[in-house]
Amino acid sequence: MEQQQLENELKQLIIDSLDLEDIAPEDIGSEEALFVEGLGLDSIDALELGIAIRKKYGISIQKEKEEIKQHFYSIRTLASFILSFKND
Repeated sequence: MEQQQLENELKQLIIDSLDLEDIAPEDIGSEEALFVEGLGLDSIDALELGIAIRKKYGISIQKEKEEIKQHFYSIRTLASFILSFKND
């Protein structure tokens, strides 16, 4: 799977799993922050998103908190993180 395709999938996954009805995938910038500023997601959203990613991509996220923050910073960093598992 290529990066751009995965980024688009992740945008839709965020919208669907977090019930963001007023947002379209094209409204989410790939390099925009997902939490606090940017999209404005919170810690509950992070948990729900982590579950959705585990279900869809089979990736269990069990890293250090600071490392997870880096991976979940934006759509682009999240896509790179997922692709790193797919390419192992």
